[in-house]
Parts: sequence; C-alpha cells; structure tokens
Amino acid sequence: MAYSHTNEKGTTYFLHSTTSVSKSGKERTLYYFAKAVKEKGSLDAVPEGYEVSETKNGLPVLKKKK
Repeated sequence: MAYSHTNEKGTTYFLHSTTSVSKSGKERTLYYFAKAVKEKGSLDAVPEGYEVSETKNGLPVLKKKK
C-alpha cells in the first residue's frame, strides 16, 4: 500500500519515486507526490532521513531532516 498524506485542504496525495542516470553517470532518485497511486514507483513509507512538509499552496513535499 502506498504512503498517503492528506493536506490541510483535505486532498490526499501518494508518495512515488523514480530513478534516473545523469550525464555524468550518477544515479539520482526523485521523490514526488501524486493524487493517484501509479503502478510503478509507489512507496510504502517515507525514506529514511526525510520528512513530509507542505508548501503554502498545500502541496506536500519531502525535506531532509536537519
């Protein structure tokens, strides 16, 4: 089951990730929230060292813990 976050406005978002390789050959992982669960890339939990925060518009984002 995908990790879900409901913002202050009551909209539910689901956490996903995708991995890509940069031109220099370094592998990157991109985390994002979507309104629907996608078959590929959905995550069950927030990654270690990250926390969920919201922007002024109510969109959830992942931030590194300090």
